[in-house]
Amino acid sequence: MFLSSARRGLTFRSDYGPWAVVTGASSGIGQAIATEVAAAGVHLVIVARTGAALEAVAEKLRADHAIDVLVVRCDLGTAEGVVEVERATERLDVGLFVAAAGFGTSGRFMDADRDTEMAMLDVNCRAVLLLSLHFARRFAERGRGGIVLFGSVVGFQGAPWAAHYAATKAYVQTLAEGLSLELKPQGVDVLSSAPGPVRSGFADRAGMSMGAVLEPSAVASATLRALGRRSSVAPGRLSKTLTWSLAPLPRRWRSRIMGRVMERMAVLPAARETLSD
Repeated sequence: MFLSSARRGLTFRSDYGPWAVVTGASSGIGQAIATEVAAAGVHLVIVARTGAALEAVAEKLRADHAIDVLVVRCDLGTAEGVVEVERATERLDVGLFVAAAGFGTSGRFMDADRDTEMAMLDVNCRAVLLLSLHFARRFAERGRGGIVLFGSVVGFQGAPWAAHYAATKAYVQTLAEGLSLELKPQGVDVLSSAPGPVRSGFADRAGMSMGAVLEPSAVASATLRALGRRSSVAPGRLSKTLTWSLAPLPRRWRSRIMGRVMERMAVLPAARETLSD
């Protein structure tokens, strides 16, 4: 667990500050991250599109951990949604930003719905870029902070049958790696977390069939333990195995292997639905 280290539990709030922002907090990894951060006594701003589910999460966090929780219901795929998060947090001493919202699709690229793919680009990349820029500036000014971005094991090479989703995650991975070095002298820790399959609504909504999967709580714990210690983490045995075994190979070979994995997982011709945030 995130608080398994007594020292980490005691210093987390002093390392980053009294408030954290977590997007995609209504379910899955985002909810698990919010729960771990709340257990450290940090107040939360939780963000998602789904109002009822988000309010339920907020009520539980307040009751279980005696913290303040601000709910921001918005669509991060829109410019207005990003601005809403910025406005809602402008008077708070935020020290941690976790971008856990996102969605994915699977199947043949030629069967893709243009609007869905553009929406994925907006949520997975555009919103991550704008909010990372916003909070990086704030954290650098205050001299400390943490940013966690969520990539994926498919983001280290091209992935047939999930080509655009993998491309969005490659963007996130590369952004986090660069920011980790650039912002470190400003006192800001940046981490990319690249999990493999996770037990959440992702598989069903992306039209995928998954075998061995991680629990969101395991991803959250591994990710938060790595913050401030590493620039990238691959939670779970499968993620580590895929990352380490493919790394020595040429990118083209890696893409071919990942394509075979994704083709077996993709439900074809599945409706290319989106992941909940």
